[in-house]
Amino acid sequence: MGKRTALRSTLRPDQAVLLLRGERRPFALIGDWAGGPALLGSAPLRVAGDDEDPFELLSQVPAVEPGEAIVGGAWVGWLGYSLAHRIERLPPGPPGAGDRPPLSLAWYDHLVRFDGERWWFESLSTPERAGALAERLAHWSALLAGDPRPRPARLTTRFAARPPGAGCHQVAVADCVERIAAGELFQANIGMRLEARLDGDLVDLAAHALGVAHPRFGALVDGVLSLSPERFLRRDGRAVSTEPIKGTAPRRGPADEDAAQRRALLASSKDAAEHVMIVDLMRNDLGRVCSYGTVRAQPPRVEPHPGVWHMVSTVSGELRDEVTDGALLRATFPPGSVTGAPKVQAMRVISELEPHARHAFTGALGLVSPIAGLDLSVTIRTFETAGDRIWLDVGGAVVADSTPGGEMREAAAKARGPLAALGAELDEPARPAAIEALPRALAFGERPDPAGGLLETILVEDGEAREVREHLARLRESALRVSGRVAIPRDLEEQVAAVAREVAGRSRMRIAATERGCSIAVAPAGEPTTEPARLRPVLLPGGLGADKWLDRRLLDALAEAFPGEVPLLVDADGDVLEAAHANVWLLDGECWLTPPADGRILPGVTRARILAENPHAREARLSLEQLRRARRLVLSSTIRGLHEAVPAGAR
Repeated sequence: MGKRTALRSTLRPDQAVLLLRGERRPFALIGDWAGGPALLGSAPLRVAGDDEDPFELLSQVPAVEPGEAIVGGAWVGWLGYSLAHRIERLPPGPPGAGDRPPLSLAWYDHLVRFDGERWWFESLSTPERAGALAERLAHWSALLAGDPRPRPARLTTRFAARPPGAGCHQVAVADCVERIAAGELFQANIGMRLEARLDGDLVDLAAHALGVAHPRFGALVDGVLSLSPERFLRRDGRAVSTEPIKGTAPRRGPADEDAAQRRALLASSKDAAEHVMIVDLMRNDLGRVCSYGTVRAQPPRVEPHPGVWHMVSTVSGELRDEVTDGALLRATFPPGSVTGAPKVQAMRVISELEPHARHAFTGALGLVSPIAGLDLSVTIRTFETAGDRIWLDVGGAVVADSTPGGEMREAAAKARGPLAALGAELDEPARPAAIEALPRALAFGERPDPAGGLLETILVEDGEAREVREHLARLRESALRVSGRVAIPRDLEEQVAAVAREVAGRSRMRIAATERGCSIAVAPAGEPTTEPARLRPVLLPGGLGADKWLDRRLLDALAEAFPGEVPLLVDADGDVLEAAHANVWLLDGECWLTPPADGRILPGVTRARILAENPHAREARLSLEQLRRARRLVLSSTIRGLHEAVPAGAR
């Protein structure tokens, strides 16, 4: 039975967010959620595991008599974009998937709700939980009677397009336009990342931002602060609706100028093309689970949002009787407005062109309640955190007449409103230098599949594994990033030493780490060659990341495509990353320079030793032109050590 009790408090919802500091697994939903304007909660009964099926969990919400409660309790959380891989067969995405979990869901049988005038404690009451819910009622009564004070939370850097940055985004847009012209797809939503550093508690930052921005779908959930303007799905009974946003124009300020921008948006053929395609896509998605003939789309309208005008339509239908919330989500996730059309092909293109793994961004956030139904937003205008990093992904729909500069300006316009709510500033990206055309690595194969596990390679000489602790430390760091996919035994160092003692001469030891554990194989390494490696540049947005994957099919395919040469991975912004088997160094005057370990390259053990021991060695972003002009090029790797290299084609 859904119950509610009135609480005494004069706090506004944004002030009440400060009460969540120190609470266990807290959340805040502020805006148009299930009738709004605010829901807060903490201390869930259950937290879903990363490997659980969220669609199945959301299909098992217990039936409850509503009683007096409006919401009572719910699953609350977010579903990350990467869950699309559990619905469709998609190629592995860009590096960084381990930075954040794929989902965050928790079941709350109680919460507090603000109805615009007063606060209420609501619960899904059962005899077994009566005592615990009475304690939670007392807890929230005391909290809401307090006077919470914000603590300092500040951004220690400006938001900037982290490498790869603006150049990478514009190259991705240009590439996407070419694919559209070739008939590969009609539209894809291409994003870029803006990042800063945070000193303080996200709760304090959220309380400020929610009070300033007044977003339609504001939220603070498990390291995510969302200021989203877009509803993904609302189910009330058997009625379901979605409100895709597609089509954007900047808001200038004066009323006459704003009116002109609004009219221009409605008259824009580019924005109309974006909008019609996504409305049709959402009609199709809902048509998979709704009764025949019930799906309807309203004419587009223009809505004001911080810094921008958006074109919005409402698409609605009546769910078939047997369709659960999980089935509804499987049919529609991820939202069509942030993928493209055709949807699956657009997601394949996104995985090839974007340099960063998407996390909560372009997934869904909200609640599923046995009383209030389902209400989810699209996680755009959304800040995500990991440690002291905070980032905002922004982007837009690329269609046939998109231009790289135009898409860059649209992304910046979308970012300004959320950044202003934080009191943050954007480092305007500089115009990127011309980037030469290179063979696309992903034309020869897919990115490594993280599910295959990790690989570590160690040099063994005369019965001793060299730098074994450094190698195993790197392996364990990678294992933490891909939690649940690999198992590292505690005695692995002892196992490695035991195997090495049985090896004579010079050998290569390979450790394969999978979910079943670690296996060790040894093979002769041979003597290092004195022939310089010939480097063949290939384009790979985002590189291979900081982990060494057991899946080597892409590197093998590149080696086969360029016999006698070593593939040199180059990002879409022109940054040189690494060779297929080694880190890259060039001599600049007295200095040895190597690309930074910023998440795009494998941080080699030999590389780390050189940086630590050589006072003339340092990290620096490098271009192909610098490599071609360099007095000397060297590769560093575990097995071959330091060896000379030259650009392909050089004499």
